[in-house]
Amino acid sequence: MCVGVPLRILSVDGIAARATDGTHEELIDLSLVGEVPVGTWVLGFLGTAREVIIQDEAEKIGKALNGLRSLMNGGELGAAFDDLEQRAPQLPPHLQAALDKGETIA
Repeated sequence: MCVGVPLRILSVDGIAARATDGTHEELIDLSLVGEVPVGTWVLGFLGTAREVIIQDEAEKIGKALNGLRSLMNGGELGAAFDDLEQRAPQLPPHLQAALDKGETIA
């Protein structure tokens, strides 16, 4: 299993970029996301940028990963998932529409 890590682009050279997660830098492949400006946040998997994300999303993912890292080291989860705990679960739009119409799965 691989986990996506939010990375901020530091420099770009063609389809390659230097990026950081805040603790270390790495060289990543931009082939799947195309041209991006310096400062852009991407979700990286195994040396490849897979998706462009906004800073808020990068911060939430980073916070969750830090919380899980702490938990694995015997620490506390803390507020790693506050953004999820502060809202009610939501159905995908197509399931909510079916529920609103009174449809059920048999």
